Amino acid sequence: MSGALVFYSAVDNGPEWQAALAAAAPGLDVRIADPADGTVEGDPADVRYALVWKPPHGFFARFPNLKLVVNLGAGVDALVARDDLPDVAITRLSDPHMARMMASFVLFCVLRHAREIPTFEKAQRERRWHYVHPRTAGEIRVGVLGLGELGAAAAQELARQGFDVRGWSRTAKSLDGVQSCHGMDALAGFLADTEILVVMLPLTPETRGLLDAAHLALLPRGAKFINVARGAVVDEAALITALASGHIAEATLDVFATEPLPSESPLWGMDNVLVTPHLASVAIPASAAAQIADNIRRVEEGREVLNRVDPARGY
Repeated sequence: MSGALVFYSAVDNGPEWQAALAAAAPGLDVRIADPADGTVEGDPADVRYALVWKPPHGFFARFPNLKLVVNLGAGVDALVARDDLPDVAITRLSDPHMARMMASFVLFCVLRHAREIPTFEKAQRERRWHYVHPRTAGEIRVGVLGLGELGAAAAQELARQGFDVRGWSRTAKSLDGVQSCHGMDALAGFLADTEILVVMLPLTPETRGLLDAAHLALLPRGAKFINVARGAVVDEAALITALASGHIAEATLDVFATEPLPSESPLWGMDNVLVTPHLASVAIPASAAAQIADNIRRVEEGREVLNRVDPARGY
């Protein structure tokens, strides 16, 4: 392969990605940028490709011959919101291992709420023997808000486990075992009929703050809330109020408006909330490197790349 690829991430393992890309694309010159300031050794004119997660402002301008930017993950909101994006093809990772990891995490969250585990944890802390009769999965209505690649995988895994799964998306989707609806006109009815809500929407101008106090109030009293998408899709203050009042009985939150979650956030101290540090699904170098190599070959051959992002649309 001609040219070089620059890797930037302050949180991912650069040498691990370097090794995976060397195996998937022999001959590709992979250069790891300094996570502190984004500087990289070698002639910037050699760089044709960038694999990045939240690089510093102005990072892309250093590479005059850039042809492809790969976002280091499935969520691209942080990338497309920038005002310094180059006019080149931009792609996201679409790794089946990421989808399986997300589906398994969502299944864990749903099962935790469906089987009343937080109730038993509280009873244990209080040294009380507390029995709650289990319900079958088919009696429990789970709503998946967002049926993109990861949302669809999670919804179908829940359906395979026997849950009564409903899905909402911006445009029409058809998934085996999932009752689907679409469009803003259908959102209120979808929320009102959901016992366990799983938020899996991308963050776009249309979805930012979508789950505000009015929409959260549409959930049945005692509903359970799971967010594995982006924190800014939810009005966090409104969610805290709903949790404090009991309108939303429990929540599992993997994402937040500000990350890391500030120590002063009330969410840390709420015994009906489980906080996890944005780990529901992560990119796996060994499996994702192959699709990155494929897209580099497509660029070199003048073909259309796969999993292309439309910055104007936000995903």
